[in-house]
Amino acid sequence: MGVYILAIESSCDDTSAAVLKDNVLLSNVIANQDVHAQYGGVVPELASRAHQQNIIPVVSKALADAKISPKYLSAIAFTRGPGLLGSLLVGVSFAKAFAYALQIPLVEVDHLQGHILSHFIYKDTPSPKFPFLCLCVSGGHTQIVKVNDYFDMEIIGTTIDDAAGEAFDKVAKILDLPYPGGPMVDKLAKEGNPRAFSFSQAHLQGYNYSFSGLKTSFLYFLRDRLKEDADFAQKHLNDLCASIQYEIINSLMKKLVLAAKDLKIKEIAIAGGVSANSCLQQTLKETGQRYGWTVHIPSLKLSTDNAAMIGIAGYYKYQKGEFCPLDAVPYSRQTK
Repeated sequence: MGVYILAIESSCDDTSAAVLKDNVLLSNVIANQDVHAQYGGVVPELASRAHQQNIIPVVSKALADAKISPKYLSAIAFTRGPGLLGSLLVGVSFAKAFAYALQIPLVEVDHLQGHILSHFIYKDTPSPKFPFLCLCVSGGHTQIVKVNDYFDMEIIGTTIDDAAGEAFDKVAKILDLPYPGGPMVDKLAKEGNPRAFSFSQAHLQGYNYSFSGLKTSFLYFLRDRLKEDADFAQKHLNDLCASIQYEIINSLMKKLVLAAKDLKIKEIAIAGGVSANSCLQQTLKETGQRYGWTVHIPSLKLSTDNAAMIGIAGYYKYQKGEFCPLDAVPYSRQTK
């Protein structure tokens, strides 16, 4: 019959539910929250309220799309963390109640492990071979992870301050672009010159990142130019977006190349919301050709937060019999 996993993801502002049969995705429903756009960022209290409204309709649609009755489910997987506690509580509470009602196992999943394991959902292209390096980059995290097995992962590099996605969003806010800012910067950058302006990058030892200084450099540069010309930002918007995007992605790739060389690994993957950035994808492909890498890029629907990635992680945990007690509580920060 196969293993049927219902997965729930509610770590931030997207309510998502998915159903997988073994490693095959049957449905993946995502409800976005437009309410945050007017505030220029996610408001935790509003996010948790929206999750409460969305969770039942989203799960119902995921089951309907998969054409499966709840009685055939093998287990329920859910995001335990990291994320916004109020948002996580909605998904965790629903998963516990549904699993208890159905008398089936509960499987907890780390959000970032889910992003990485999204590469193992069945598709036409091959999945990464172990060991591989994964650049996991989003609005809340920027990490280089050495993946030895499905659940043997070692974080070898991380940001010491801002995440790359956070830097994109803060730059967009400085430029008065609509939220979410990262995709808008990517769009405008396509019409700009990435070498038009340069900004200061951090120079850290090892594989760690820092984007706080780069963001500050951009802010001060723009402040000084606006003193000379109040319309500077609008006149050079495309070039500003292209230049800061180039700096962020150049910083990401430098450390990834260094880690790949040092560890002699040529299987390279990206994951997380920023992996949808067109410039990052193109740069990764070009770098991969230069160094003989096998590159793995997730589809757009698996780049942003979604329950499918939680489901595939839950499937592999189910195979190992790693179940979760009903008294499990969510966590806001990564603990592994």
